[in-house]
Amino acid sequence: MATPYEMALAQYDRAVKYLSLKRGIEAYLRSPKRELTVSFPVRMDDGSVQIFTGYRVHHSTARGPTKGGIRYHPDVTLDEVRALAMWMTWKCAVMNLPYGGAKGGVVCNPKQLSMRELENLTRRYATEISVLMSPEGDIPAPDVNTTPQIMAWIMDTYSMHRGYSVPAVVTGKPVQVGGSLGRNEATGRGVMVATREALAEMSLSLHDCRVAVQGFGNVGSVSALLLHQAGARIIAVSDSQGGTLNPRGLDPKALLHHKREGGKLADFPDGEPIDNETLLTTECDVLVPAALEQQITASNAGHVRAKLIVEGANGPTTPEADAVLLSRGIQIVPDILANAGGVVVSYFEWVQDLQSFFWSEEEINSRLEQLMVRAYREVGATAREKGVDLRTGALIRAVERVAEAIMILGIYP
Repeated sequence: MATPYEMALAQYDRAVKYLSLKRGIEAYLRSPKRELTVSFPVRMDDGSVQIFTGYRVHHSTARGPTKGGIRYHPDVTLDEVRALAMWMTWKCAVMNLPYGGAKGGVVCNPKQLSMRELENLTRRYATEISVLMSPEGDIPAPDVNTTPQIMAWIMDTYSMHRGYSVPAVVTGKPVQVGGSLGRNEATGRGVMVATREALAEMSLSLHDCRVAVQGFGNVGSVSALLLHQAGARIIAVSDSQGGTLNPRGLDPKALLHHKREGGKLADFPDGEPIDNETLLTTECDVLVPAALEQQITASNAGHVRAKLIVEGANGPTTPEADAVLLSRGIQIVPDILANAGGVVVSYFEWVQDLQSFFWSEEEINSRLEQLMVRAYREVGATAREKGVDLRTGALIRAVERVAEAIMILGIYP
């Protein structure tokens, strides 16, 4: 199977064919602008010292400061972070935000760390990458296994080095220290809006539409909750430990309560146990892969029984799977459009921090909805005009915007 970065390049190459870019710009956008790898010690609770590896990659700075999450996961690699940084560039450009793309990660299993060890690791990693980080230069955010609390530690560490509070250096923080209302639900809300818009184009309604969600973390659980509230029937959900299926419908609130009480989704009393692989091929109207990348591949794409796939995760569908799904008439709303709600409200949070003036949740949700609908319709128009799928349409728009910025800025010196 191709690596995530090879996947990102394959998607890029497919889109570039529809643009008459100068050869230099085409080559320039294939590689990240800068990559930082850090190895750092962390004192553990038993007094021992462990060495961890972390990364921060900036793909492009042509349209503004870099923006992108930080993930804590045992499988983090530089190749994966590189791909995610590139996808962030396209995501910000699709949404027309004044950002370039970045991503960060630490190779660790946060579930095996105590709260103190997690804080020690976070503060040291933040110190190591602070050579790149600033409100004007690079603004991190949460991603897989990172939380508002972790963002608060990063903000505090950076602020300690500066000698004053700098809320705008990171987004996805708690509201009490400069976070934005609506940020926790933003990615899932964007998924819900994208699903609604895509179904409307297919002459289908969200009402009683059968939805399966892979991944029941922040993105998957909020997507399920909001889709359920909008009238959809959630028939299956799963996380890394398995899942549950009930064709008559599941209540996401009850599922969240069950998990908070220490239960596993597979033990949920109102459903039948289901594994991740089976969930992806469950008969449904909408499939939301909201876990990790490369979940829908050439080997299982032929068995997917959804009418529409809305990518809550980054890179969940490989280019080979794309080809299989599209040949079977299955629509795909790509990650750089479908899950862009998070970066949109991160942008709102950054703007609020810079001006020290905060908006109501209603304003934030309303502005998010406007941006998601506008971007969806722009991408749809490009896809129809070029005769391509939505992923290629989204990438055409994104690459064009970034290339245009590079042309205007020129080459220094």
